[in-house]
Amino acid sequence: MSFDYDLFVIGGGSGGVRAARIAAGYGARVGLAEESRMGGTCVIRGCVPKKLMIFASSAPEAAAEARGYGWPDAQTGAFSWDAFKAKLDAELDRLEAAYTRGFESAGGTIHHQRARVTGPHEVTLADGTLLSAKHILVAVGGRPQRPGIPGEELGMISDDLFMMEKLPGRVLVIGGGFIACEFATILNGLGVDTVLAYRGDKVLRGFDGDARQLVTDQLQQIGVEVRLGLSPARLARDGDAVIAHFDDGSSDRYDAVMFATGRRPNTAGLGLEEVGVTLGPGGAVMVDDWSQSNIPSIYAVGDVTDRVNLTPVAIREGHSFADTLFGNHPRHMDHSLVASAVYTRPHELGSIGMTEDEAISRGGVEVYDTRFRPMRSMFAGSDARVMMKLIVDDQTRQVLGCQIFGPEAGELIQLAAIPIIMGATKEDFDRTVAVHPTMAEELVTMRQPTRHHARAAADSGAADAAERAAQA
Repeated sequence: MSFDYDLFVIGGGSGGVRAARIAAGYGARVGLAEESRMGGTCVIRGCVPKKLMIFASSAPEAAAEARGYGWPDAQTGAFSWDAFKAKLDAELDRLEAAYTRGFESAGGTIHHQRARVTGPHEVTLADGTLLSAKHILVAVGGRPQRPGIPGEELGMISDDLFMMEKLPGRVLVIGGGFIACEFATILNGLGVDTVLAYRGDKVLRGFDGDARQLVTDQLQQIGVEVRLGLSPARLARDGDAVIAHFDDGSSDRYDAVMFATGRRPNTAGLGLEEVGVTLGPGGAVMVDDWSQSNIPSIYAVGDVTDRVNLTPVAIREGHSFADTLFGNHPRHMDHSLVASAVYTRPHELGSIGMTEDEAISRGGVEVYDTRFRPMRSMFAGSDARVMMKLIVDDQTRQVLGCQIFGPEAGELIQLAAIPIIMGATKEDFDRTVAVHPTMAEELVTMRQPTRHHARAAADSGAADAAERAAQA
């Protein structure tokens, strides 16, 4: 049977474009459909514009630090959203064009419209065009979800933040995940009176407990009003303002409300269920280690699979998919150890592997934990403290996890991830000579464990039994 394409990709984001470009480079006939902008969430509505906004929001702290170093007149002046947004839009246009050129130069064809899966080897475009493909790759990512309360249409989602015509005077950010924390940090730094409401007792559920507390405290220290144990019950319009009514009976008035209440796979209306593809409870495409669904010709990568929802993971999954099917180089993504960062301000959070909370349930681990005021910020008059934490298996001595809270923690965790993924031991870290004076030298100078979480008695008994059986 002949097909229009060897591969048809639905979604022009990081994972889909990488898979499409690599497959085309191997000589495959590749088509791609994107209903919005090439580049997807990360490039257009996520990582890239967010990080640029983090840089913009850090300027007042840079000026304050300069004053601490003997530049008494250092000031930032007034922030111009119009000037920044014009440069941001131009940069996103440049990146979108680069994504488009990169794929087309490899020989791929882009269909700038929505596509639905209408058969195991068939997609239908919005204009009614029917196309066949030997393989179909679903890479449509995720989308922000609203909390399902009355008046929720009055609130913004994260996508809207990058398209605002002007900054609000007072904003409510609802949520406690990394998106909520980062956007609260950004808005506060740009001069917006920012309130963050979260139903939990500290932000960043799922991260290390100590790190969660440090980020929660830092948000408050930089001027974000953090209201914990609180959820919105409904929103109502009052002229140009929005009134948020909370579940404790209180209410407050804001110029804008932003929901950062999670994301879900963007599979609605894609036709997958109709052709028999198994979806998870949240709409995720269920795939195996090779990104293959239960329909052999249909694959999926990135956030639409709800495995590890990070752009570099989607890129690695997409590349592995193309190498396997078209490059005669079978490989798949290992999701067991993936570094991540939360870009709060002034200190970021970097994380890889086991948290201390997980170590407690596992047992048999040593925790090396240090807190200190880094030289640079301390000299400038800041009381902000850094945390560095290593989780170490008490028998194999392998470093199982690392948590860093401090300036440029995202940069540091990237480097720490390399030896940890290679299986480095604590003694490997200890043998590494420190670079002095740096903040990161603490990773290789912690000699005595701060805490020890013992292995469960049942585990010890099982180990003893196994050893006896081996000796018998």
